Amino acid sequence: MSIFNHIDINLYPLFITIYEQRNISKAARILCITQSAASHALQRLRQHLQDDLFVRAGSKMLPTPFAEQIYPSVQNALFAFQNISKQKQQFDPSSVQTLRIAIHDEIEPIIFPKLIHHFQKLNLTIQFLSTKLDRKNVIADLAAQQVDFVIDLEQNYGDKINYQNLVQDHFVICSQHININSELYFASPHIGVSSRRTGLLLEDIYLNQAQFRRQIFMRCQHYSTALQVLAQYPDAMLTIPKQILAHLQVDQSINIFEHPIDLPVLNMGIYWHGVLNENSRHIYLREEISKIFAYAIL
Repeated sequence: MSIFNHIDINLYPLFITIYEQRNISKAARILCITQSAASHALQRLRQHLQDDLFVRAGSKMLPTPFAEQIYPSVQNALFAFQNISKQKQQFDPSSVQTLRIAIHDEIEPIIFPKLIHHFQKLNLTIQFLSTKLDRKNVIADLAAQQVDFVIDLEQNYGDKINYQNLVQDHFVICSQHININSELYFASPHIGVSSRRTGLLLEDIYLNQAQFRRQIFMRCQHYSTALQVLAQYPDAMLTIPKQILAHLQVDQSINIFEHPIDLPVLNMGIYWHGVLNENSRHIYLREEISKIFAYAIL
């Protein structure tokens, strides 16, 4: 056990902060220490680990290969220490000051009003921060705790990211037609909605799996735009999740139909990083968010 006499655990939060900020001045400000103290602490850690850890490149401090190698282990170890220190403490909900969620802007109207209403009833003063969902950076954002949660459709983000389902939705069809069937659906021109530049839409993935194809004559970024265009094109159709449609303005000329093809339901839920599974703040937030949608089937 004498090895622990030579380890100064207080040096490692500095390592993590410099690694994530790429700047020793910013790291010092975040940790509320002087830049001189941060520089001396970094020098001690370099001597202890026998590696430069960071090399200066202009205004940035770039990690060495060894720093890249040990970063995940150091981060996990600090999370473990943090969780140990909180296990014997009674969590105080009033200590929650912010709730940061990355979410698609089409889903935000479904989730955020319920979220804010629930926490207001608990008499908690929380700053709610909604950021645009970037699926390419979900794992990195959760690992660095840039956001507390991601709310998105169910998909696989890997073993380190946990998922809990909140609600279900399903596709419906909007059109000026009085009646529709599968034959008319596939013969009609369609409006597709996606924030991505290219790639199949989710409903087309499902349709293709069932050996169906449809014609997309327009692809836009928002369902509100699609509905406005739909009001001008009597022959066109729009496939849209029902609960997203419920929050949008629909022209009187547009009718709503159940989909003629049996498509899978849409599961929507929260994602968080596995290192926070035992974090008392995170457990509290997950439990409260789950209560909001416990009986919701959208």
